[in-house]
Amino acid sequence: MPAVREAAGKRKVADIDWRSWRAVDKATLTFVLDEERVLLIRKKRGLGAGKVNGPGGRLEPGEEPIVCAVREVEEEVGITPLDLEYRGENLFQFVDGYSIHVYAFTACGYRGELRETEEATPMWTDLDSIPYDEMWEDDRLWLPHSLSGLKPQGRYIFDGDRMLDWELEVDGELYRPERQQPAHP
Repeated sequence: MPAVREAAGKRKVADIDWRSWRAVDKATLTFVLDEERVLLIRKKRGLGAGKVNGPGGRLEPGEEPIVCAVREVEEEVGITPLDLEYRGENLFQFVDGYSIHVYAFTACGYRGELRETEEATPMWTDLDSIPYDEMWEDDRLWLPHSLSGLKPQGRYIFDGDRMLDWELEVDGELYRPERQQPAHP
């Protein structure tokens, strides 16, 4: 994977040829909506352990993102998300060489009983009280747009938990740190 090796150690989004970039892993995040609330989790292990996010995880070989989204929600919190809708993609390059391509989804319903697992502690959160300070830094940039029905496309450079650079396209508008933060809907 020459493109992966070339991207390792880069600290600016503009330094990476994103057309040839390929992630080490592909994954999903799903945000189940229930009236004015969203289902979040506190991750117990793996990438992002201790952080708040939506349920999600890595695609299995040959698995489609939407199938992964359903499977991961079922595994992490015991419910089956319904009426999933694609809500954008985020490409993450870490300076240590790891990279991940994340597909985001929302669900407008669910069936089953919500439960805590070895992977995650679920929590319903009011949409106007999302704890961005306990999440990955990029979430505050793209997640409000996804939750409002848009499909943002983001590219990010991380050094561990710290975001070094980013760019985000929302509805044809490109945002970068030196320009402006995208206005939240």
